[in-house]
Amino acid sequence: MALQDVCGLGWGDWRGAAAGPGGASWGATAVQPGGVAHYAFGAQGERIAVPRGRQPSEFLQSLAEGSGDGHRIELAHGTTTLAFTFQHGVIVATDARASAGNYIASLLVNKVIEINPYLLGTMSGSAADCQYWERLLAKHCRLYYLRNKERISVSAASKLLANMLYEYRGMGLSMGSMLCGWDKKGPGLYYVDENAVRLSGPLFSTGSGNSYAYGVLDSGYRPDLSVEEAYDLGRRAITYAAHRDAYSGGVVNMYHMKEDGWIRVGRTDVAMLLDQYAEAKK
Repeated sequence: MALQDVCGLGWGDWRGAAAGPGGASWGATAVQPGGVAHYAFGAQGERIAVPRGRQPSEFLQSLAEGSGDGHRIELAHGTTTLAFTFQHGVIVATDARASAGNYIASLLVNKVIEINPYLLGTMSGSAADCQYWERLLAKHCRLYYLRNKERISVSAASKLLANMLYEYRGMGLSMGSMLCGWDKKGPGLYYVDENAVRLSGPLFSTGSGNSYAYGVLDSGYRPDLSVEEAYDLGRRAITYAAHRDAYSGGVVNMYHMKEDGWIRVGRTDVAMLLDQYAEAKK
């Protein structure tokens, strides 16, 4: 590393500087009975940085509702995302409202993360968690391609993400993402959350408005949908979910994963779509 060379430090100096009381490493994840743990960004690997002291999971539980000490930290999350496979690929549609508690922070957030030209991920839960882990996944997917001279499969990418999240279960992450792409086996769709739950299926919806989206999807989904029918189904599901769910709204962002990579279908205002659907019913 350039900075390491300028400072004249070797790896031994880094390890020595990172040693805690009794020579224990500040970056060590092993916890002795009655001891403490620290999770930091190490020079050789990525780790979550939190203050040295109590276990992160114990600290969060002590401040949660019902802890008995008068404190209450309950993070409110709201969004609506969906994805489904059909004969022409995978459709991904999301709303665009970002909320911070009861405050609407933005109406134009793109909740689809473009991992590479053949792989997309969605954000649901904490935007920071989803962006960090899926960007880290993008780095590992690129490294896989450079080492093996072929793209990573959708199944392997979702498994890699689940394995990374498994190490941080119970530490306060909030994440419910869908990974979709196209590989040698064709279109693929997986759901991965902060507990390292990994599911494969033809249709998923996440977020506070997912029950409304599922109602529209279940009534109109077919594997043999045409491209235009699939676009309309995705827009309708997000639009009606955003209309009913207080924490969803803004615009409908839509992507279409094809054999030769994803394309961005467009961005359509939810209010305009609601007016169109109301006029069509008259």
